Amino acid sequence: MALSDIALCARALVMIGAAPIVSFEDDTAEAEVAGMLYPAIRDGMLAGYPWRFAARGAWLARMESEDATGSGDGMFVLPGDFIRLLSLETDGGAVPEFELVQGAVRCGADRAYLRYVGRLAEGAFPAFFDLALIMRLAAEFCVPLTESTSRAEYLFKRAEDQFRSARLADAQQSTPRAIGDFTLIGVRG
Repeated sequence: MALSDIALCARALVMIGAAPIVSFEDDTAEAEVAGMLYPAIRDGMLAGYPWRFAARGAWLARMESEDATGSGDGMFVLPGDFIRLLSLETDGGAVPEFELVQGAVRCGADRAYLRYVGRLAEGAFPAFFDLALIMRLAAEFCVPLTESTSRAEYLFKRAEDQFRSARLADAQQSTPRAIGDFTLIGVRG
């Protein structure tokens, strides 16, 4: 069952004994806290690991204006759903040097293909990520709504355990990559 942002927050609120919300616009402390914290926590969870379900790829558009530093490097616009860079490639392979700069990436390539973690609709989250996000939301909502630091510490520990489980589940969604040419293996003979 796909959960919305409101449903994820409502479940987290129930976990801490608070009233669930029906909208971020509700006139309650729960809605105010959830509305303020949810986007940053969601993006932080997505940025915290190279999730396979959120991996995207795109050829980047080159910026029209030239680099003010005059270094000759190209500036490429990052996609609007960009959260975390996984790799930057060009026609000839990986780009060895690049820098993220205010919604763009600077590199010495003429073309750039970006593999990244992107922001996606909550309904596309797999169940293992939903559980990890709900636990993290409950931990983050706990202190502002219940003022219980001991309960918040407990929830943070559970959230970390759930995050580890979610990473494991995500890693098992494809065949592991074999180690290719590696000098230490060659030396062993």
